[in-house]
Amino acid sequence: MHLFMMLAVAILAWFFRLGRIEPMGNWSDRYSRVLLLFLFPPLLLLTTAVSVVCMGPEGEMVDIGTGWLSYLLASGFLGWVVLKWLKAAIKGWLTVRKVRSYPQLKVEGKICRLLDTPIPYCAQIGFWQPELVVSQGLLEKLDRAHLEAVLAHEKAHCYYRDTFGFFWLGWMGSIAPWLPNTESLWQELLVLRELRADSWAAQLVDPLLLAESLLQVVSYPAMESDSLCATFSSAVRKNRLQQRIDALLGEPVSPRQLSWWSWVLLLTAFLPLIAIPFHS
Repeated sequence: MHLFMMLAVAILAWFFRLGRIEPMGNWSDRYSRVLLLFLFPPLLLLTTAVSVVCMGPEGEMVDIGTGWLSYLLASGFLGWVVLKWLKAAIKGWLTVRKVRSYPQLKVEGKICRLLDTPIPYCAQIGFWQPELVVSQGLLEKLDRAHLEAVLAHEKAHCYYRDTFGFFWLGWMGSIAPWLPNTESLWQELLVLRELRADSWAAQLVDPLLLAESLLQVVSYPAMESDSLCATFSSAVRKNRLQQRIDALLGEPVSPRQLSWWSWVLLLTAFLPLIAIPFHS
C-alpha cells in the first residue's frame, strides 16, 4: 500500500509541473502562480516520505499490508533531503563567514561590506539578517542619485527577507531536480523577486533612476550568486531585462498575498500525513 501511495504521489507531482511556464498577468499574480507550481510537488513528495517513515515497515493500512521496500525508499529520500539541506546550510555559512571578512564602510548612511572588484556589484548576502555588500566598482561607476536607487532596491530585499526565503526555496527545488520545469520555475522566481524589489524601491526613489542604474550595472559581467544572495543584477538576463524596465516605467503594481485558493491547494500537500492514523 505504501509503495502504491508513493508511486501515485510521484506521478501526481510530475504531472502538476508539466506544461510551459508562460508569463501571464502582472508580476504579483505571476509570483503567486509560480511559487505554487514550484513548491507544491516537492512538498508533496516530502510529506509522503515522512508519513511512510512514521508508519513504519510493518502493519496494515486499510487492510492492505505494507513492506520494507517502501520504507527504505522513503528513508533514503529523507536522507537525501537532509543531506541537501546540510550542504546548502554549510555553503551558506561559509559564504557569510567570507563576507564578514570584508572591510566595513558607510555608504549613504548604511553600514556595508566592501568587495574589492571593479565589477559593479551590490547584494544582500546571508540568512535572516543579511549583510549589505557593495563593490569598489559600483562606488566608482554610479553617482550618488543612482547609488541611492540601487541601495533602495537592496533594502527591499531586506524588507521581504528574500535571502532567508530563497534559501528554503532553493533547498526545496534541489530535493527533486528530476521534476519538470524545476530550473525554469526557479529562474522565473528569481526575476519575479527582482520585480517585487524594484516595485518596493520605486516608492522611495525615482523609478527612472532605478531603471538607469539597472542598465548601467548589467552592462558589466554578472558575478556568481546563489540562493543566499539577493543582488541587483544577477537574475537579469537579456530576455528578462526588458520586463524589469517596462515594470519600472509602467503603472505601479501593489503586491498581493497568495490567494485563498492558492493556500488551500498548497495545504493539500500535507494530506499524506492524514494517512498515519489509519496505519495499524
